[in-house]
Amino acid sequence: MANLLDQLAAMTVVVADTGDIDAIRQFTPRDATTNPSLILAAAQIPAYQELIDRSLRESRAVIGSQAGADEVVSEALDEISVTFGKEILRIVPGRVSTEVDARLSFDTEATIEKARKLIGLYEQAGVGRERVLIKIASTWEGIRAAEQLEREGIHCNLTLLFGFAQAVACAEAGVTLISPFVGRILDWYKKATGRDNYPGPEDPGVISVSKIFNYFKTYGYRTEVMGASFRNIDEIIELAGCDLLTISPSLMDQLRSTEAPLERRLDAANPGLADERLTVDQATFERLMAADPMASEKLDEGIRGFSKAIETLEAQLAHRLAELEGGAAFTHAVHEIFLLNDLDGDGCITREEWLGSDAVFDALDTDNDGRLAPDEVRAGLGAPLALGAVR
Repeated sequence: MANLLDQLAAMTVVVADTGDIDAIRQFTPRDATTNPSLILAAAQIPAYQELIDRSLRESRAVIGSQAGADEVVSEALDEISVTFGKEILRIVPGRVSTEVDARLSFDTEATIEKARKLIGLYEQAGVGRERVLIKIASTWEGIRAAEQLEREGIHCNLTLLFGFAQAVACAEAGVTLISPFVGRILDWYKKATGRDNYPGPEDPGVISVSKIFNYFKTYGYRTEVMGASFRNIDEIIELAGCDLLTISPSLMDQLRSTEAPLERRLDAANPGLADERLTVDQATFERLMAADPMASEKLDEGIRGFSKAIETLEAQLAHRLAELEGGAAFTHAVHEIFLLNDLDGDGCITREEWLGSDAVFDALDTDNDGRLAPDEVRAGLGAPLALGAVR
């Protein structure tokens, strides 16, 4: 019998949720998605250090010797995102998602400008825009930016999507792809209800994505649905047949090592029952988001988390630039990562405190206890700084 990963790949496009190029080679997905927190983790791997260093040196050359470190780092962030994207596209046959700075999530024009710059860097490197998805947060402003970019032939992946109103607004805007966050929806409901366990069919994240998928297929929207942020393989199994699923290497490994029959649960040709068709203008969007505390809270939390990941990566790059130019050490980066995420200062990081990607958390949580100790962060990110004293 074929393993679950192979069966899944026959009915759903499997996307690697990682910036680790070696992991992408191992699982051979069609597409890959990344973000600053994934790049942050990958950047700690010695094999990728030359990619980082080259981007910093090239950014210094572009900005000039008199420019401050902040300017160089800002330029390097875009260069590094595209550098990792180019390396990933050497492996995957499909597309890579590259993220716009989450701190621009409520600025339509700045988001458009950043997206155009990223696409320009890809095109300068000989990568066609059809192979790149620009990741943008699913705020009203982000959706409007994506609508304009799609008109220009720049395809978008709308992320941090938790609510039905966000999904419908994206579809009406002609967005190429949305990434509803299955696991983070589950996290909210578990905390809100005190319920520890939701079987796959009852999982609120699974229900949300299934509802969106059936709605899109019923009314003929071209926007693809890519389930993201999974907590376990049961969630993945319940969404078999979804357009795409982006899965961390650890969960892909579980799927690959499990032999069992896999049933298609979602079918674009025969969608399940869908809600009555809805038109979402800004007033409707804001009203529906206000009525959905889960979606509102998780969107806000996600933007803050992604923004913190960028700030952490900026700090890391500044340290590395200083080291390359004969200045301060680079090794404080992991210390900063820990302090940024240990929100209550108790010396460990829970999943709810973690501000970065779920895939990175899963990779660092080697004992699978849902908490990151200093030693796990240090070992996982490969930095020499001792974190045992961090509290």
